[in-house]
Amino acid sequence: MMQIQSRDAVIKALTDLLGDRLSTGSSVLALHASDEGYQAPATPDAVAFPLCTQDVSDIIKICAAHHCPVIPYGVGTSLEGHVIPYSGGVTIDMSRMNTILKVNDSDLNAVVQPGVTREQLNTDLRASGLMFSVDPGANATLGGMAATRASGTNAVRYGTMAENVLALEVVMADGRIIRTGSKARKSSAGYDLTHLFVGSEGTLGIITELTVRLFGQPEAISSATCAFDTVADAVNAVILAIQSGLPVARIELLDATQMSGMQKAYPELDFAAQPQLFLEFHGTDSGVTEQTKTFAEISQEFGGSAFKWATKAEERNALWRARHEAFYVGKTLRPGSTALVTDCCVPISALAPCIEKAQGLIAQSGLISPIVGHVGDGNFHMLILVEPGNLDEMKRAENLAHQVNMTALEFGGTVTGEHGVGVGKKKYMADQHGDAFGIMGDIKRAMDPLNIMNPGKIVDTN
Repeated sequence: MMQIQSRDAVIKALTDLLGDRLSTGSSVLALHASDEGYQAPATPDAVAFPLCTQDVSDIIKICAAHHCPVIPYGVGTSLEGHVIPYSGGVTIDMSRMNTILKVNDSDLNAVVQPGVTREQLNTDLRASGLMFSVDPGANATLGGMAATRASGTNAVRYGTMAENVLALEVVMADGRIIRTGSKARKSSAGYDLTHLFVGSEGTLGIITELTVRLFGQPEAISSATCAFDTVADAVNAVILAIQSGLPVARIELLDATQMSGMQKAYPELDFAAQPQLFLEFHGTDSGVTEQTKTFAEISQEFGGSAFKWATKAEERNALWRARHEAFYVGKTLRPGSTALVTDCCVPISALAPCIEKAQGLIAQSGLISPIVGHVGDGNFHMLILVEPGNLDEMKRAENLAHQVNMTALEFGGTVTGEHGVGVGKKKYMADQHGDAFGIMGDIKRAMDPLNIMNPGKIVDTN
């Protein structure tokens, strides 16, 4: 926490600036003490609620003058402790900066403040025939999604936040306001600062405006589920589909453990307790029909069965609602449990053997851990269920996650495909990046010499 003299000075200066938009109330501090991950909470000294970019700049200037940490906060859906203020300081809650500033229909982009959520943007776009494609499941803010380089179920066709952010406005560690990128679809003008900030988790600057890419809403959509005897069969069907050029919009894998929970939670959907693919196809009526037919033929080569097709909106929504509730359904496999959630990503050719090795490690641990994967891009998630307060089980869960992370690196992958680093994955950065990790520290020191921007996340500067 801040030293008391500095704390009082910062809070007085911020109160003078913001009035009742600065809070030191215990309930507000507690709300900003954790995210949805398993890391221990820590409360900030105060929470500021800016309304505009100039507010953010003024807040950071005050904090910089007192060497006070600042931590950006969206809605707290992160999973690796990104928003936990372990050094104390001021949390900057961006939720009131939630205006959709402009939708450029002709250029297929939108300019938004960082507190706009993905569902809010898509609701606003509904009548325009456009959509924002990145869907991490949670109704996260776009600023937070950019800061963590989020992706999700649509990434296999439409890309991650890295591909869908065109330009940014960012407040730097000294309060300067800069703009990166442009509304043009490409540029070769200098360093790519936009993508330096995408994925930086608030350690280099705070995003205050985004220009994001939009897509036309598809004319026709078809969803399906398909069961397989093994994870390898499901993954191999997907590999052949991708190699065949089939433009699948979403391809999700749920293992047999996860599907046993789905059976109980959604009996009306009549799921089989086998490894299952959830798929979605976008395009014209004829194109979607052809895509679904082709995938059905491919899947049959690998023993695919129990197909369930859904073309009506309500049927599709039911399937994807079930998929998006996988976290909560998974927890029902051990009622009353807490969860250590982790993700990693490998080349798609290595996905089946990597998951099979992970399942062996789960069996050795004696714990329950369903697996869900964005199989089209090699990303999978584990929900390791632990009895609350059971230190032995938590130690085994942490060791299991460690073994799976190291396995991902052995297969040429990454310890996180979309959750980000925060504090939970920081210990793997040197293993994954080697000497390049030192360069990340150099960048952090150059851009934030006082180390006030979300300190302790991604890199250490000492």
